[in-house]
Amino acid sequence: MTHPRPVPQLPWGWRSMWVFAMFDLPTDTPKARKAYARFRKYLLEDGFSMIQYSVYARHCASIENAEVHMKRVGDQVPLEGEVRCLMITDRQFGRIAVYVGKKRLPKAVSPSQLELF
Repeated sequence: MTHPRPVPQLPWGWRSMWVFAMFDLPTDTPKARKAYARFRKYLLEDGFSMIQYSVYARHCASIENAEVHMKRVGDQVPLEGEVRCLMITDRQFGRIAVYVGKKRLPKAVSPSQLELF
């Protein structure tokens, strides 16, 4: 009697996924601005967070769950404009490098102790 080979389990960082929605939607008319706002609101309600302007990301527990959310985004695309979805693993997301320009305002210095007058 032979036993079926066990299916190897992938490490968690390779099973959980991130879905990015990157879009370019027109905002030149009131109707287009309303469609843009409606699409952006949908992304937020579906659990996406803004990474940059017009770039939103959402964590998904599995590739199947990520595919469901990508299809939902595709179903909500306004008639005008363009939306691209990208799916990456949690491990790849952890390797993202973020560079910040030097023209940021310095952080306010917090006092080291309470002063009473």
